[in-house]
Amino acid sequence: MKQVLIAIAGGTASGKTTIAQKVYDSTKELGSVSILRMDDYYLKVDNMTLEERRKINYDHPNSYDTDLFLKHLKLLKQGIAINKPLYDFVNHNRSDVTEMINPSNVIIVEGIMLFAISELLDQYDIKVFVDTPDDIRFIRRLQRDTTTRGRSVESVIEQYVKTVRPMHLQFVEPSKKFADLIIPEGGFNSVAIDMLVTKICDILNNI
Repeated sequence: MKQVLIAIAGGTASGKTTIAQKVYDSTKELGSVSILRMDDYYLKVDNMTLEERRKINYDHPNSYDTDLFLKHLKLLKQGIAINKPLYDFVNHNRSDVTEMINPSNVIIVEGIMLFAISELLDQYDIKVFVDTPDDIRFIRRLQRDTTTRGRSVESVIEQYVKTVRPMHLQFVEPSKKFADLIIPEGGFNSVAIDMLVTKICDILNNI
């Protein structure tokens, strides 16, 4: 089986997940396509209390289990199924539940640090960066975290100021230079999404 790995990176709440999901939904019936989210690969921290977990800098590359993520990418590209971890955002820890991901011809991965961790770059065949203005991203994150992740407005703002914004400027924004394609305005950019869908269809038709 031939695999093509499409990486979709960008800042928090930039629209990465929306684009990845729209592309996946538009192509999954056409052939062998799977999707992987780097957020599920945050380190497991069973030895910490919930309060200690809340203080972790989740926007630093070191917060991820990069070794496991890289191992899983390589296995999928070798045509071997993986048991992908699932992350519990309410309890700030990796769940004990896993999800089996079978190998596929097209593997879509999304996450903020995909291009910021150098050892991952060689794994991608196509690199996409979603470039959305900071104010829009903050509003989206505030809405998302308060409605779906059980966060208070104050905690979201504090985290954004202390870690999210500084880490974005230090790691995520500079990693944009590695992208093959930059998509402005996230999941609302229907032209860019159509381009990715067309590319995947072309890949599947030529396998």
